[in-house]
Amino acid sequence: MNRLALFDCDGTLVDSQANICGAMEATFAGADLVAPSREAIRRVVGLSLFEVMATLLPDADAPFHHRMAADYKAAFFRLRTSGAFADEPLFEGMIPALDALAEAGWVFGVATGKSDRGLAHVLGHHGIATRFVTLQTADRHPSKPDPSMIMAAMAEADATPETTVMIGDTSYDMMMARAAGTAALGVAWGYHPTDELTAAGAHAIAATVADLPRHMEML
Repeated sequence: MNRLALFDCDGTLVDSQANICGAMEATFAGADLVAPSREAIRRVVGLSLFEVMATLLPDADAPFHHRMAADYKAAFFRLRTSGAFADEPLFEGMIPALDALAEAGWVFGVATGKSDRGLAHVLGHHGIATRFVTLQTADRHPSKPDPSMIMAAMAEADATPETTVMIGDTSYDMMMARAAGTAALGVAWGYHPTDELTAAGAHAIAATVADLPRHMEML
């Protein structure tokens, strides 16, 4: 069986908050609504888009949530292709950390609320797509914290819950890992406070990217 390091994307591998917030603000403006605060937007990063809209607009109905989710996808794509977006940088030190983990025998996967297209763009932009043996997105799974993404990733990577670590920056990642029976490693550089990660079931918290290899060997 392989040892699988399964990464969240936004807030864990890459810092995408500026683009996510910009696209969300454009989506709300297009619907003549006041946009949520950027803190509120960061709180829902990682959920699937329908769940995002249901959380941000609790008084609206499901058809409106679906419409807003589609409008967000269109806004994000429009802003990205127009050049209005900044790069979504890898967090500093991520490439050396991935190199160290690969040297230690880990294989890599991604479990993200992004779409297939969005994830492919990010991984391709940074030249790291070939490092990952399994890619699980919101296009094919229920929203986090449902364990579906992890279960599919383990099947594709020939891993088991005992040999898999979910690495993420949100409570949704930690709850998803717990539901799948895997180890849960929270990261301190993302979008949810570390005390919330611990409360959601994180077995450990990596304070910096450079700490990832050490924590992975301890779990």
